[in-house]
Amino acid sequence: MRNIQKTIVLITGASYGIGAATARAFGRRGAHVLLLARTQSALEDVARDIRASGGAASVYPVDLTDARAVEEVAQQVLAAFGPPDILLSNAGAGRWLFIDETTPEEAVAMMAMPYFAAFSITRAFLPSMRARGRGHLAYINSPASLVAWPGAAAYTAARWALRGFVEALRAELHGTRLRVTTIIPGLVATTYFEHNPGVLERVPGLARRLLPVLTADQAAAAIVRGIEHGRREIVLPGMLRLLYAAHAIAPGLVQYLTILTGARHDRRP
Repeated sequence: MRNIQKTIVLITGASYGIGAATARAFGRRGAHVLLLARTQSALEDVARDIRASGGAASVYPVDLTDARAVEEVAQQVLAAFGPPDILLSNAGAGRWLFIDETTPEEAVAMMAMPYFAAFSITRAFLPSMRARGRGHLAYINSPASLVAWPGAAAYTAARWALRGFVEALRAELHGTRLRVTTIIPGLVATTYFEHNPGVLERVPGLARRLLPVLTADQAAAAIVRGIEHGRREIVLPGMLRLLYAAHAIAPGLVQYLTILTGARHDRRP
């Protein structure tokens, strides 16, 4: 179990939702949290919360879909703090849409974040983390990275891309002292659903019936605890872990039930 106190924790997508809640949770545990996202004012709000609770935080506004801007911010971070002890890639976006509802431009944007954002931030810090010989890289993904459901084609493709990237990263870092963690939360009450009306109606009925809705603070507590223990995979809540276990045993059945209880093109919300 690692000690979080006095570590440097870098979090992308740290202005709202799970990212902000996890940043506050790490700050309360004594980490110095580096907050990355596009909106400086929102990052400053999170930083004030962390400092008010006795923690330390630094703000780095950046467009995470701009690889050059990410590299520039990384150089600033490295000059000020060195490589982070924990890098948490949380930034993600994307609406749940049927293919014919999705413009090519929006499909590209969904791939840009989370996948290319995760790629760029990892590429920017990985050499220095490897040179130091230790570190922890963690990536927040979606249940869509394992089981596809109707009405979220481009979103699902981006999440599968992130899953593939993380698995490839694990393969490349095998035998090193760098840890890689995948984090898959179920339904979490954040502003995502407010900004994307109609999404909740497209959650497959199987998930709506079985999974409780977590708060961002509940998700953050589980994430920090899992990283402290060095877990390879953090899946929450417990019922989602059971669904994952069922998928490992009978993937065809779980996929069938997900599709059967999912959105239908002829009854779109």
